[in-house]
Amino acid sequence: MKPLILGIGNILLSDEGVGVRAVQALEKRAEISPHFSARYDIVDGGTCGMELLDTLANREYVVVIDAVLAGKKPGEILVLKDEQVPVFFSRKISPHQLGLCDVLSALKLTDEYPKNLCLIGVQPDSLEPNIGLTETVEHAMPAVFVRLNRILTEYGLPTLDH
Repeated sequence: MKPLILGIGNILLSDEGVGVRAVQALEKRAEISPHFSARYDIVDGGTCGMELLDTLANREYVVVIDAVLAGKKPGEILVLKDEQVPVFFSRKISPHQLGLCDVLSALKLTDEYPKNLCLIGVQPDSLEPNIGLTETVEHAMPAVFVRLNRILTEYGLPTLDH
């Protein structure tokens, strides 16, 4: 099974949609570089919860990109790995994060939990109703992809550019 890059969030709440916007950018890149989409599953998880159960089950590598309230400056990035992820999501900022926490718990119970799980979290500037990211978070997007490349390298996987 291919490594999964999962973007979650609500694009109707400004920066809450950063994960979805990130995977949309990756999907465009995959259209240009077919080898990238051949190596990775890129999924827009939106605000799904338990619907993601089969998508996440038995993966060796899962990288989730999402907005997180972590007490950082807007646009700052937080990276959490493995057991840190469900612990962080249990203090949810939105219903989809509780849904993902439930999915991870279910996967653990059925022994289908991802072997390597990573969260790239971006501190939002605004969660107000608005379509589109704030300028602050939009400017953080290149750093999200730099972090993603670092994580892929740590996992021994091809980076976005190779």
